[in-house]
Amino acid sequence: MRIWLDGSIRDVETARVSVLDHGLTVGDGVFETVKAVGGRAFALTRHLQRLARSARGLGLPEPDLDEVRRGCEEVLVAEPVPLARLRITYTGGVSPLGSDRGTAPATLVVALDATKPRPDSTAVVTVPWTRNENGALAGLKTTSYGENVVALARAREHGATEALMANNAGLLCEGTGANVFVVVDGELLTPTLASGCLAGITRALVVDWAGAKETDLPFDVLRRADEVFVTSSLRDVQAVHRLDDRELPGAHGPVTAKAMRIFYERSAEDFDPR
Repeated sequence: MRIWLDGSIRDVETARVSVLDHGLTVGDGVFETVKAVGGRAFALTRHLQRLARSARGLGLPEPDLDEVRRGCEEVLVAEPVPLARLRITYTGGVSPLGSDRGTAPATLVVALDATKPRPDSTAVVTVPWTRNENGALAGLKTTSYGENVVALARAREHGATEALMANNAGLLCEGTGANVFVVVDGELLTPTLASGCLAGITRALVVDWAGAKETDLPFDVLRRADEVFVTSSLRDVQAVHRLDDRELPGAHGPVTAKAMRIFYERSAEDFDPR
């Protein structure tokens, strides 16, 4: 693995961040995960725009997006792989031991790791923990991921790859690293951003390209939905064949299949949709 750290390419053995970095000590950082295919990053412009939005929401200095893009390009050239996860991490930098930030520059890391294509369908579970749609971090992609680690571990214990959560109002929200779509009476629906879910890049493209409707959904919609699928940068559009103990015979139902096809075709036509 090759790492781009604060302006230069390094081997993973020599890429080091201070133990006093605020991203390590208190989770004061933001990040993006980008799919890279054949040395090209998909939807990179959208990802960089969201990185900047998350940084502003967390109160971090505005990242130099030209520098971030350069780091991505240099890592992609240094580490050519057919399919990869491109991870951009931007933190508060070296700071005191506590919540207060220091005066040191922010830390910027770009890393690339090979990955494998995801299967067309997966199993997911629901968990009892909720998203706080009114919290300071709602809708931001931050490195404060402890809740997701716990929820995803629960999913793995039950043979699933994702855990779906409600928000504090009892509405369907999102997964630990994916957005969720449901099909009810033939209509494609997904939670609104006001639910506290992340403004996923793939989510937005599916809404635009497949004509999904954003609406408030009770959490129990999952029990009566005809089809369910999850989306993320590495999953693209992935059907759900099992939700908790419920088998979904329509995992590749007509609406899901259409969304998968449209996303595949449109993303192939435009690798950096604006």
